[in-house]
Amino acid sequence: MEVILLKDVERVGRAGEVRDVAPGYARNYLIPQGLATRVTIGTLKQMQQQRQAEARREEELEVEAREFAAELEGVTLTLSAKTGEKDRLYGSITSGDIAAALEREIGKSVDRRKIGLEEPIRELGTYSVPFKLLSDLAPTITVDVVRQEDLADETEGG
Repeated sequence: MEVILLKDVERVGRAGEVRDVAPGYARNYLIPQGLATRVTIGTLKQMQQQRQAEARREEELEVEAREFAAELEGVTLTLSAKTGEKDRLYGSITSGDIAAALEREIGKSVDRRKIGLEEPIRELGTYSVPFKLLSDLAPTITVDVVRQEDLADETEGG
């Protein structure tokens, strides 16, 4: 009996695939459990429409991601932190801190998990941090970490 798998089924196939299985297995397990449905002209059309809708959705998401990447490219964030000896920070700058600063800078919400900071920043300096949007799209953000006193001097003098 041919069925369309609605969910991934171990040793049978992945969701959306058409598989030929034993009639008893389909009637007694796959269909009652909501894992599959019988193949008919209507279900095939419905699956095709779902695939087309999913492809359109993915295309829209990719366009949005590319626009967002263009917006992020070249952004420079200046973060201030208290420092101790040898310009070591008290604490560290994490991806959450960078996400919050980026949200203030561009005015959009940012997922901190997409910031490719391998380990927290613990020293003053300039860092290039990738922002992972898609598998092949990762714009770079420049993060300047300055001494908190230096930033206060710049704002008073400016």
